[in-house]
Amino acid sequence: MAEPIRVFLADDQELVRSGFRMLIESEDDMEVVGEASDGESAVKAVMTQRVDVILMDIRMPVMDGVEATRRIVEAGVATKVLVLTTFDLDEYVFSALKSGASGFMLKDSRPGELLDAIRTVAQGDSVIAPSATRRLLDHVVPTLPTSPGMHDTRVDILTEREREVLVEIAAGATNSEIASRLYMAEGTVKTHIGRLLSKLEIRDRVGLVLFAYETGLAKRP
Repeated sequence: MAEPIRVFLADDQELVRSGFRMLIESEDDMEVVGEASDGESAVKAVMTQRVDVILMDIRMPVMDGVEATRRIVEAGVATKVLVLTTFDLDEYVFSALKSGASGFMLKDSRPGELLDAIRTVAQGDSVIAPSATRRLLDHVVPTLPTSPGMHDTRVDILTEREREVLVEIAAGATNSEIASRLYMAEGTVKTHIGRLLSKLEIRDRVGLVLFAYETGLAKRP
């Protein structure tokens, strides 16, 4: 039997942490290995114990979730960061993604969505929850910085098919939806995504979404 996914909870509200703990520990394949009420404590904990996934709140005292995410990613530890937000501060969500978070979920997501997201992130993939995708496009994408006149040369090395897949990813489509829309096998979609990540030197699916909008390949809402 595989070892359970080791989850750490970083949120300044004890009631929120308690709810997440009860949900996570009801699953056979994951366990909560620690909690913190501020970002600084969360960073210290991750540096001293093995954590597979940390659920990171954005707004916390002492050190917010954006800075904590940046420090964890820069430290090179294996911990994946899954940001939890109510979208009160959209620009901070974007900053956390740019700092290396593997994705984000809304705090009011369904329990099953959160559990699936933890499993997905633990496996090395990234996740933007279905319930959050539209809000990402509506609230975060319009705030992305643009550089008029500046062209990212990485766009030029993409094939037309890879660009089509990238645009679908930026729209929040799942692999199966992309396969259906572009009339290709789901395995082929995964191959294209792997090539996109490699060619663009981007670490995950979230990065692809941001790249597509920053370069203008995908149209902003």
